[in-house]
Amino acid sequence: MPLIITPRQFAQRAEFYHQLAQLTSAGIGVVQALEQIRRNPPSSAFREPLQRFLDELAAGRTFSESLQSGGWLPVFDTALIEAGEHSGRLDATFRLLADYYNERARVTKMVISQLIYPVGLLHFAVFIFLVVMPFAGSQFNASLPWLCLKAALILSPLYAAVAMMIYALQGKHGEHWRARVESFLRPVPILGTARHCLALARLAAALDALISAGVNIIDAWELAATASGSPALRRTVAEWKPLITSGKTPAETIRNSRLFPETFANLYASGEISGKLDETLRRLHVYYQEEGTHKLNAFAQWTPRLVYFLIVLFIAYKIINFWTGYFNTISNLTNF
Repeated sequence: MPLIITPRQFAQRAEFYHQLAQLTSAGIGVVQALEQIRRNPPSSAFREPLQRFLDELAAGRTFSESLQSGGWLPVFDTALIEAGEHSGRLDATFRLLADYYNERARVTKMVISQLIYPVGLLHFAVFIFLVVMPFAGSQFNASLPWLCLKAALILSPLYAAVAMMIYALQGKHGEHWRARVESFLRPVPILGTARHCLALARLAAALDALISAGVNIIDAWELAATASGSPALRRTVAEWKPLITSGKTPAETIRNSRLFPETFANLYASGEISGKLDETLRRLHVYYQEEGTHKLNAFAQWTPRLVYFLIVLFIAYKIINFWTGYFNTISNLTNF
């Protein structure tokens, strides 16, 4: 897996799952579907890991076990695929993953495209106000490459911070790392809520598939919580096992958990009482998928605007500071 996954790679992974969903829903077996995709993959980089999957399957491993041993896909993908395999709904799982990676590619492209202008403006401001202007009026003649190098050195801490943030948000890390990132991002306005809504949507979709396939409620909740991609949800659900074993219903445990919104708790309780839990879970999936996507879009739109506003404030401050110093110098010379 690459160090940093780009929007293009998200789109390629979405295409991979889209092809798998099409082939498996048409009645083609997983092995034949993988062989077909290996011959015509979304990217040439897929051929080697796909061949490893096929070798693992030929050795008698299950599909989810083969994925886990390869180390090519994120933990979230393998957990959701495992839930799909248990429920017998691999094609639906592949469609869900295809939609997930399409959305990630779209949002990432949106953020990058909207950040191009403010980032260029930031580099221009640093070059003019922090590199060129300190030499204004002096006899120092600096070459353009040297000035560009100085600007890059000034911006290097920002480059490092952005690189670390992008690396931290990659899905390849273990649960301990992802739990730290989740706790760090949870208080972030809009983004924290968006991530949590999408995790609840994935949990509801996986739970619906597992319960409909006849998986017992304890195992279904544990698998669905793992498939949600949220370490906090997984830990919370793991703590419910003794309570549910002793006779407490999931609806009662949900109501007492701060990680589940009131809407989720109320709808789940209604579905549990009415015997229409599958219908309720599908409704919860759609609701939280739409809510999370809406908030994620809002974050993608407003983050570049905030960056642009901060850069404009920086430029305004430097201009005012420059002219204030200039007039103070003129005043001092006049008084002298």
